[in-house]
Amino acid sequence: MKVLWLCNIMIPAIAKELGLPYSNREGWLTGIYERICRENGVAAENGGGSSVVDGKKNRIELGICFPIQEMPSRHPVMGGQGGFRMKDTGIMCYAFEEDLTAPERYDDKLEGRMKEILKDFEPDLVHIFGTEFPHALAMVRAFQKPGRTLVGIQGLCFACADAYMADLPKEVTVRKTFRDWLKKDGILQQQEKFRIRGEREKEVLGNVGHITGRTEFDRRETEKINGEAVYHFMNETMRPPFYSGRWKAEECVPYRIFLSQGDYPLKGFHYVLRAMPEVLARCPEASVHVAGNNIVARKSLKDKIKLSSYGKYLLELIKDFGLEGRVKVLGRLTAEEMKKEFLESSLYICPSSLENSPNSVGEAMLLGVPVVAADTGGIPSMITDGEEGLLYKAGDVKALAGCILRTWEEKKETAQRTKAARDRALLAHDGERNYRRLLAIYEEVLQ
Repeated sequence: MKVLWLCNIMIPAIAKELGLPYSNREGWLTGIYERICRENGVAAENGGGSSVVDGKKNRIELGICFPIQEMPSRHPVMGGQGGFRMKDTGIMCYAFEEDLTAPERYDDKLEGRMKEILKDFEPDLVHIFGTEFPHALAMVRAFQKPGRTLVGIQGLCFACADAYMADLPKEVTVRKTFRDWLKKDGILQQQEKFRIRGEREKEVLGNVGHITGRTEFDRRETEKINGEAVYHFMNETMRPPFYSGRWKAEECVPYRIFLSQGDYPLKGFHYVLRAMPEVLARCPEASVHVAGNNIVARKSLKDKIKLSSYGKYLLELIKDFGLEGRVKVLGRLTAEEMKKEFLESSLYICPSSLENSPNSVGEAMLLGVPVVAADTGGIPSMITDGEEGLLYKAGDVKALAGCILRTWEEKKETAQRTKAARDRALLAHDGERNYRRLLAIYEEVLQ
């Protein structure tokens, strides 16, 4: 079967071969990619070029297309508009230009590029990873074969738009800093961009015949848009580093809280800051480490110019609650650096106003890190409250503080929950199992 992947990023294996920078934030792609390469390599050595699923032989001839901000004209491989083959695997790769800084903008030229790729590769099936970028809609419009189009749900922009403000005070949502004014990117404008992306996302979902998802939330929401599409359940495989190592209470930093992201309202960093006074009243040593872009930096003039309204609000909370020196924003982290933070922290929190199935929760569970999360979106499909972690009503700061304190004070129960979480995650994110499920879905689509 000839399968064309449409990815949101250039996966690391391709970037390394081309000598280009890359992001490792979507580790599940790398996991599946490496599995396909191994299967095809072993199969080729055996002369058959096939893998076996449920007693059937399958061979995947894989093509991968991905966005790039600007095509490097002098690059020996990327300079042209055609595809190129990976030296070690022979997999066909196709790059296309897209403004990755403004995913709310749709460029009609993308459809032409997708048609070129489709004509060259001639796929039996197109697998689109994610619905929220313009290239997903361009591919759907170019391919025009709903029955052979499979789209994988990551987030859902139309739902995120409704939850974007995350209980921010009105004065914060309407004000604009110099940075917000200059970039035309105030909080209200950010929400509108999500709405625009959400409308295109609905068109994508409405014009495909097959959808993969992994939560009751994404199944329910996509069914509202396209009740005729076949929904295929499939879990994701996490990044390799998170399958080894295990959190130990005696080796972590006591009372350290870890967040995987906090640079826009939906992610709920402000909820944690607002919960901290109650936490500190009983645990004075508590601190918060946050991965991701540092939107509260204020050391230099450049930092102050780049300050957003949301960043300013976070700084106000830090000052008002006396949290200076207790909050550390770490910047972007590699998978190994994320793992280190997980293992050194005494608690991981996912305080978002809405999530589908955040990979950070899966990664924390794999490592056996205690988890507290908002009971929102697809998170209840990952964690049963009181069994693998603690859930609280999204936005309820008092309940959040209570869950944090319970995690630290109920040591025996926390140990039981972390073991149950790890067991559940090892099953849900089992690479072999998920790979076999993917091949089975491909077979179902092609039938």
